[in-house]
Amino acid sequence: MKPSDIFNCQKCGECCKGYGGTFVTEEDIEAIAAYIKTTPEHFVSDYCQMSGGKPVLAQAQNGYCVFWDEVCTIHPVKPRMCRAWPFIKSVLTDINNWRIMAASCPGIRTDVPDKIVEECVRKELNLPLL
Repeated sequence: MKPSDIFNCQKCGECCKGYGGTFVTEEDIEAIAAYIKTTPEHFVSDYCQMSGGKPVLAQAQNGYCVFWDEVCTIHPVKPRMCRAWPFIKSVLTDINNWRIMAASCPGIRTDVPDKIVEECVRKELNLPLL
């Protein structure tokens, strides 16, 4: 199976809701700042919160990411973590994270064996298959 066989984004925005700690890398900061026509410094001060000394995307009053407005308004340059969703390392740490994410994400299939999920996550993250 391919990753696209176990996840099909429904563009519902549920993954953009709640404080999930979407860390932004220096590359993300530069790309997003350029895209929204601001400086990296202003991007961090205006659109991020700090968590563990690192910038994360801020939440709007409605609980969604500040860049969610029925669609991702920075989709072409969205952070690495957002691009990877739901194929994230925490699934490899505990396969139950896949099912936890699926509880709020209608695009995640849970009717596939854990081994297939792990293989797909490894493929998407460019990690060696076990």
